[in-house]
Amino acid sequence: MQKYELMVIIDPSVEDRAVAPMIDKFLAAVTSKGGTADNVDIWGRRRMTYPIQKHSEGIYVVVNVTSEPAPVAEMDRLLRINEFVLRTKVLRIEDAVFSINPIMYVPEEKAPRAPRGGRPGGKRPSGPKGN
Repeated sequence: MQKYELMVIIDPSVEDRAVAPMIDKFLAAVTSKGGTADNVDIWGRRRMTYPIQKHSEGIYVVVNVTSEPAPVAEMDRLLRINEFVLRTKVLRIEDAVFSINPIMYVPEEKAPRAPRGGRPGGKRPSGPKGN
């Protein structure tokens, strides 16, 4: 069994109380095949960076799932064909980059740049003076 994280952006015209039953309906594709929904986190309405299908905000939902790959692919397919789902993203937890701790991360030191070798006086060369 693999661990997955699913993010769904739902159309803002959907009522807030209808979001949880809607997500549960999609999770049934995973739970009926022996998978589990470990955590369902409804973030609520949020403003998006750029419009998706002419919507500037959406209802964000993050779900952690433990399942085999086939039921997760089926759930993703069902989400994509739903008219109220604007965007989905499924990540396998092992594939995500969680191993880097930003506090302990030290970037590699770069060699200092050499001074710019320029033209004497820093002037541009003049063009042809034939006119």
